[in-house]
Amino acid sequence: MLSVRVKSALVFVPLLLLISWLGGLVYFIFILVMLGIGTWEYWRLLKTMGYDVSFPLMLAGVELLLILRQVNGFAGSDIALLVILGASAIFSLIRYDKVEAQSVLTFGLHVSGILYLGWLGGYFLSLAALPKGNWWVMVTLALVWMADLGGYIFGAKWGRHKMSLRLSPRKTWEGYLGGVIFGVGSGLILSLALRLVLPELALWEGAVMGLVLALVTPLGDLFISMLKRAAGVKDSGTLIPGHGGILDRADTWLWAMMLGYYLVLTFA
Repeated sequence: MLSVRVKSALVFVPLLLLISWLGGLVYFIFILVMLGIGTWEYWRLLKTMGYDVSFPLMLAGVELLLILRQVNGFAGSDIALLVILGASAIFSLIRYDKVEAQSVLTFGLHVSGILYLGWLGGYFLSLAALPKGNWWVMVTLALVWMADLGGYIFGAKWGRHKMSLRLSPRKTWEGYLGGVIFGVGSGLILSLALRLVLPELALWEGAVMGLVLALVTPLGDLFISMLKRAAGVKDSGTLIPGHGGILDRADTWLWAMMLGYYLVLTFA
């Protein structure tokens, strides 16, 4: 009998691939909603830790960066960042009398949260905006998923040496190695399988893409694990049965999209 986690994956993975393939307005709205929910989960983690942060401010900042990235690419980002810095500073000043000890920290939490979800999240849109962007998004997601699968298989069978006992007790260096092996192997396979639609992805480029994503994206998972540990919760949310919240899944995607974007530019 299939577990809840597997059943959710069988629904969520094809849905995400379909939305990525459709692209356009459907994809844009999906990213806005997904990262909007992710912002709420991020805000709730900070509130659980006892920090005085504003969800409307964080949501507005994240959505502003996403909309600007969709409309103008990176143009105008400097002005958007100034607005975000100013709004965060004003909020901290207004709240100073009530929570004096947190005012400076609150400023940093707002800015870092908005940049993490809005700026990094914007690469979902930047990658999709490239020529054949929908294919590049699907390739990037597939490589991350296969690296995760390799990490799970190797970790379950041979995992002995913990990567970070405090942050993520289940993650092992053996699993990390398995993720790298699966990532490189999947990159090679995809470069061959997609030769007709992505001739730009040479065999060695597929391997490099899989290698880089498998090496770096687990750090995103550890970062969210750190926040969850600090908040004393197991998952960031409950939206995806068996998996947790959006942040529990998107923690690696955020970095993967950024890396995928610059790798594609390098290959092209």
